[in-house]
Amino acid sequence: MRSRRFAPFFWTQAFGAFNDNVYKNVLLLLITFVAVPDRGWDAGTINNLAAGLFILPFLLFSALGGTLADNMDKRQLICRLKWLELATMSVAALALWWQAYGLLLALLFMMGTQSALFGPVKYAILPQHLARNELVMANAWVEMGTFLAILLGTLLAAMLASMKGSVGYTLIGITLVGIAVCGLTASYFVPSAPATQHDRISWRPLSETWLVMRDAWRAKQIFPALLGISAFWFLGACYLTQLPIWTRDVVSGGEEAFSLLLAAFALGIGIGSFICARLSAGRLEIGLIPIGALLIAIGGLDFAHHSPLAASQLSIMELLNMAHLWWMLADLVVIGVGGGIYIVPLYTLVQLRSHEQQRARMIAANNLLNSLFMIVAALFGIVMLGLFSVSLTAFFVTLSVIALMIAVGMAVRQPRPLMRIIIFLLIHCWYRLRLSGRRNIPDEGAALVVCNHVSFMDALVLGGACSRPLRFLMDKPIYDSPWMNWFFRMAGAIPVNSERRDPVGMRRALDQVGQALENGEVVMIFPEGRLTRDGEVNEFRRGIEMVLQRNPVPVVPAALSGLWGSWTSRRDGKPFSRWPKRLRAKVSLTFGVPLSPEQATRETLELRVRELKAHIEGSSEKVLT
Repeated sequence: MRSRRFAPFFWTQAFGAFNDNVYKNVLLLLITFVAVPDRGWDAGTINNLAAGLFILPFLLFSALGGTLADNMDKRQLICRLKWLELATMSVAALALWWQAYGLLLALLFMMGTQSALFGPVKYAILPQHLARNELVMANAWVEMGTFLAILLGTLLAAMLASMKGSVGYTLIGITLVGIAVCGLTASYFVPSAPATQHDRISWRPLSETWLVMRDAWRAKQIFPALLGISAFWFLGACYLTQLPIWTRDVVSGGEEAFSLLLAAFALGIGIGSFICARLSAGRLEIGLIPIGALLIAIGGLDFAHHSPLAASQLSIMELLNMAHLWWMLADLVVIGVGGGIYIVPLYTLVQLRSHEQQRARMIAANNLLNSLFMIVAALFGIVMLGLFSVSLTAFFVTLSVIALMIAVGMAVRQPRPLMRIIIFLLIHCWYRLRLSGRRNIPDEGAALVVCNHVSFMDALVLGGACSRPLRFLMDKPIYDSPWMNWFFRMAGAIPVNSERRDPVGMRRALDQVGQALENGEVVMIFPEGRLTRDGEVNEFRRGIEMVLQRNPVPVVPAALSGLWGSWTSRRDGKPFSRWPKRLRAKVSLTFGVPLSPEQATRETLELRVRELKAHIEGSSEKVLT
């Protein structure tokens, strides 16, 4: 937030989202409470028309926005779009003074167009300015900024719309133009982000939309993530659309109570986004997605079962004295936290796995899907609450069931990332883990990690701490354990016996290691071949050289310290033969600088691991001293 690579862009998009929500909500309130009574309009028809005018540009122009973002300098595009916003808000200020509500509705379409064109560049610019390990935190800030803008924009709109007469209209116009000027000013500090494509730009929105959706469908690694993001917006739209009715019928409150519920939801999104960034530690953690969906389901189920707080409307002060309201707010915070944990990894996945030349087009496809899913959310609410006349409680329970199905589906489809993040959390609860050198593990491509072998917890500690999922070799008798075999298979462990005992099995294990490396995975090996009996690093065996002969890949040396003497080590007898002495023991893990296949002889690797271990233990002694 202090660097020019991110801060100007953050404030540019935050001011834009803020202005969108101020204008949209002010217009809806003025139409509902001023234009409808004065001009005899039908409130339901006008409100639906306004919603349609804002969302229609996302269907028409998102694909064009993606094409423009891929074929133009993104800074230049952002600046032009902010000028378009300023022009739109200037006309809106005049229309407010003239009370030209027809023109204000037309300008809602223009605001939607500006947002639709800005959407693809919003996420596509980040990978050009930020390192891979910075993207998760950047997306957390963007999500927090977006939902805070929704909250503050809604609150400010209510305040501005309550002001009557020409003074109120003047103040609304000054506010809209002033926010647009702030966003435009911030946009000029965004660094240049050159075009990644140089294709001819098509100005036919329907054909361009078809091409963008076709490309997204063909991107098999990305399309499920796009659907996952759109599912989040479906759930969010369902909650936010019905929250005013819930406020009236269940909370028995007014506009202040609605704002309080909305604030709890937005606060939860912000907290969840930063929890996700903290747990991810700069890496893409797909395993957090089902956890986030599960939190949405749990919070939603509890939220749905609240009974009405009173028979008549209560003031905000009366509500704040009721414990049930705080319970309800806590449920909304949990739903929001789940949403933040769920959505940030999905956006990061799309950014990282999209080809640079088509990244903005993938974001454009996502915006199209989001719009369609929000339309489906509106229809879903109409069918459930209108056609089938279900209660709000049943409606929110249905949303929780949908979130639970998403969580289960993600966990079944990709169990290893979920298992990895659970191991990561358990390891951090069990030990005080100090990590260093994780950036030495390559972001992409095959690699070997070699480490000293101290205890039976080593593989779990390394697997939970590594910045990428690990495959690891383990003794076949342990792998075949009837109680744990399912776990080892799910974790992708590779069973191996010594060459002397089972030469065929050794060759099979080497084949599996070779296949994993050819697939670009990271494989972990304990070259000592057995647990240490004295806490020192034993001689490395020739297995590591056999692997490198078949697959010459970079090798990352690593060293563990702090597990010698634990209940899973061989100190003072067999492992697991005694109870753990204490929880939260200090454990250190350091990853060294990668070695090329030519440098990585077993003697060199053994020396590097010994040096890393000595460095860790020397640093610990200095701290104790």
